[in-house]
Amino acid sequence: MAVHLRRNGLRLLPILLLCLGLAAKADAAPPPPAAAASSPQAVSASARRIYERSRGQLLQIRTLLKNQDSQASVGSGFLVGDGDRIITNYHVVSQFALEPERYRLRFATTDGQEGALELLDIDARHDLAILRPAAADAKLLAGRGALAFRPRGEPLAKGERIYSMGKPLDVAFSIVEGNYNGLVERSFDPLIYYAGSINAGMSGGPVADEDGRVVGVNVSAMIFSQQMSFLVPGPFAEDLYRKSRDAKPITAAVWPRLRDQLMAYQDELTKAFIAQPWRTAGVGPYRLPVPQEEFMRCWGGGTPADTKGLEFQRSQCRMEHALYISGGLQTGYLDVQHENYDGRKLGPLRFAKVYSGSFRNEAFGSSNKIATAPFCKEEFVGRDGLPLRAVVCLSAYRKLEGLYSLSILVAPVDSSVEGALGRLNAPGVSFDNALKLTTHYLQGFAWADRK
Repeated sequence: MAVHLRRNGLRLLPILLLCLGLAAKADAAPPPPAAAASSPQAVSASARRIYERSRGQLLQIRTLLKNQDSQASVGSGFLVGDGDRIITNYHVVSQFALEPERYRLRFATTDGQEGALELLDIDARHDLAILRPAAADAKLLAGRGALAFRPRGEPLAKGERIYSMGKPLDVAFSIVEGNYNGLVERSFDPLIYYAGSINAGMSGGPVADEDGRVVGVNVSAMIFSQQMSFLVPGPFAEDLYRKSRDAKPITAAVWPRLRDQLMAYQDELTKAFIAQPWRTAGVGPYRLPVPQEEFMRCWGGGTPADTKGLEFQRSQCRMEHALYISGGLQTGYLDVQHENYDGRKLGPLRFAKVYSGSFRNEAFGSSNKIATAPFCKEEFVGRDGLPLRAVVCLSAYRKLEGLYSLSILVAPVDSSVEGALGRLNAPGVSFDNALKLTTHYLQGFAWADRK
């Protein structure tokens, strides 16, 4: 799962997560040596034991250009089942999955063996993929065994030591000790919070318990933080293995498969979101829609109390995890935001200029390789007697037929010195669900003193 998000809107939250696959950057200067954040910790006896037991099943997963040996990205993986299937992250192999005519996949073992790989299946929702060695190179992995998954009936306790493995920054295979800290709160899908330092290149690597059993798969880390990393729970990887162990190799771009998976996901997400009643922000004369924080996180701010000009308050609620499709496309999340304006200190003329300018400044994207130019419809509508100016925009994904990026912009137009601006963004929804979300969002606007 690759987060985070770049979207137009009233306010952008910081980019929080970094996928741990390591992608090549053309023409980039080598980075300067990084200063050590702290003295290295001694490796425990448990870490040494687990690494020695698991090293035969650890792999580096490399994406190379089709006709040369230059690598486009690297990640990690591990052997499962009978030792002839490999789990990694979808984002590690996404370049090959989307453009198999341009790329190829290779593995490297801890003892220097290398061979070709075939992609069998993907689970974009949980950022997972399953591979197998090409027939000509299967002997290189034969007899190495496989890592077992921790049984589902044995949940981890918060604080338990767990061990992340992989090949960070294409430097060397390694093991990192950390702690299990439960599931991430307010996440639509389960995601493990791992207190340990894992780095780019470790994506797809296993995270094991004290007995060497897989409890999760490395997927992302919080940037601008220390030892905040995230894992896909092991049962999702086990499910993908059981579902796909007899699958045929994928030889064509996976866009149709991605489309089907995203269709199912967005339908589930939309139903869950619409089923929740709006909370209300009753600032000034308006009641504005604020979502529940069951799987979203809300932040707010505003002008100081002694502001002499325009006074405003803002709120932004959004899902903190998106579905990674490609380096240029992350989708499958919701973002709801608003600003309240009090322009009584400005007067009607100055406020009208600021208010209309704020509405015009909202961008809805443009035509690009990923999506069409937005088709927008603007109308003046009434909601419980409150006149609203509403703009609804849809951009169609070019390679994900039937899926759109939805943006809704709403502003009350009843007052000469007070106002509000609300926006909902929902990339990756069907047309029917875009209509449902639009209706649901508009129903959240009303007068503050009316029910």
